[in-house]
Amino acid sequence: MSKTKFCQGISDISDGYSGFILDQWGVLHDGKKIFDGVLEVMEQLKSRGKEVIILSNSGKRAGLSEKRLKELGLSKDYYDHIVTAGEFTWQGLKDQKEGIFKDLGKRVYVLSRNEDTSIVDGLDLKIAHDIDNADFLLISGSDAPNKELDDYDAVLRKASQKRLRAICANPDTYALIDGKTYFGAGQIARRYISFGGVCEFIGKPYQPIIRHCMSLFENALPASTIIIGDSMPHDVMSGALLNIDTALIANGVHAKQFDGAFDNPAEKDKVLNALINNYGCKPNYLMNDFSWGLALPDRKHKKDRKKKK
Repeated sequence: MSKTKFCQGISDISDGYSGFILDQWGVLHDGKKIFDGVLEVMEQLKSRGKEVIILSNSGKRAGLSEKRLKELGLSKDYYDHIVTAGEFTWQGLKDQKEGIFKDLGKRVYVLSRNEDTSIVDGLDLKIAHDIDNADFLLISGSDAPNKELDDYDAVLRKASQKRLRAICANPDTYALIDGKTYFGAGQIARRYISFGGVCEFIGKPYQPIIRHCMSLFENALPASTIIIGDSMPHDVMSGALLNIDTALIANGVHAKQFDGAFDNPAEKDKVLNALINNYGCKPNYLMNDFSWGLALPDRKHKKDRKKKK
C-alpha cells in the first residue's frame, strides 16, 4: 500500500475523483456551526460537477439531518444526497422481512439522545417505556454528556437477561459535541454485547450502507470515488473494506492525538502510523481540516493513481 499523502486541502486531490462521500460530524460541522472553509469546498466541488453524498452514522432520519444542515447554513444545493444510518434502519424496520430486521417484533425500547424517538416515526411500532415490555432494543444515540456510560447498565443487563435482539443505528464509538469527545451509541451497543446481548450494527464501516451510497451516484464508480471523514474505524475502514480511496481529517475525533502535530510533518507521521497500527487501515490522504487549500492542480496525484493501475 502506498504511503499516505499529506494535503493542504481538497484542491490537492479534487481533480482525481468524480464522487465524494463526506462524513458530517467532525468534518462539516460540530453540531452547532459549520466549520470555516466548508462552504467554499462545497461550492468548488459543485462548480466542478462533482457528485457529493453526505453520509452520516447519525441515528436520525435523512430528512431531519437535511433540515439540521440547512439551519446550520448548508442547503441541499451543495450536495446531491444525504444518507444516514437512521434512515437505513427505518427502511429496514418498515417491513421486517429481511436479514437482521426479520421478525423483530412490534414493541421497541429506544435508547437515543434526549429521548428522541423520531427514528420510528411513521412505523407500525409501539414505543415501550419499560424494557420488560419490549420485543427488541433500538440504540440510535447516546445522551452524553448528560449521562455516563454506566448509567445504561441497568437497562442493558435486563435486556440481555430477556435475550432481546438489539439494532444499533449509529455505530460511532465517539461523538464530537461542542469540540469535546464523548462516548457514542456504538459504545452503548458494545457494552450490551459485553453483557451477553446480541446487537447488529447499521452504518459505517459496514458495507451495505456504502454500497447503497454507490448506487445513488449517476456516474461515479468506486475507482473514482473518495470517502472523506475524521474517524479511522468508521470512515477510513469503510474505504478499506471496499477498496475505495479515503482522506482522513485530523482535526476531528482524533484531534487529541494530533494535538501539537498539525504543523510538524514528522510528528504528524508518527501519530498517523500509531493510528494505522491501532485500527489496521490506512488513509490515502491526510489533511488538517475540510478546507479547499491552495488552488493547486492535482496532476501529480492523478499520475500516481495511473501508476497504481
